[in-house]
Amino acid sequence: MKIGQLSALTGCQVPTIRFFEAEGLLQAASRGNNNYRDYGDEHVTQLLFVLRCRSLGMSHVEIRALLRLQSDPEQPCDDVNTLLDEHLRMVNQRLAELNALRVQLRAIRETCAGGVCIDKCGALKSLRRTATTGALTTTTRLGSTSSTKQSNQ
Repeated sequence: MKIGQLSALTGCQVPTIRFFEAEGLLQAASRGNNNYRDYGDEHVTQLLFVLRCRSLGMSHVEIRALLRLQSDPEQPCDDVNTLLDEHLRMVNQRLAELNALRVQLRAIRETCAGGVCIDKCGALKSLRRTATTGALTTTTRLGSTSSTKQSNQ
């Protein structure tokens, strides 16, 4: 099947399929005489597996590890469980960070009752106060957290 058919079957966009193939998350397709990629049922299965792992927030490193483990079906599944336990630990850590962020945002929101001019907005004053105090801030992105000390420059 051609890449467009694989895309339609899996709901995965064509550029993403090419990216996964380049990243080693999807087995390279054979090429026909016209140099078009030719995918089989095994590609559908593998792509759906990768998409499911991505939907669970797994990194490419984790997915590659699971693909390697799955290629040896006689191996015990302890390494799979170890990987999943570590991923779950990371998810719990991100949830804690997001809950802390929610608490901060609610506190800032509560400083403004609304109905006043922007120059009297309690939320904006709170944000300006935090920005100028050199407070420690946490930036959370999917899969990574970094703490930085803001400067008063």
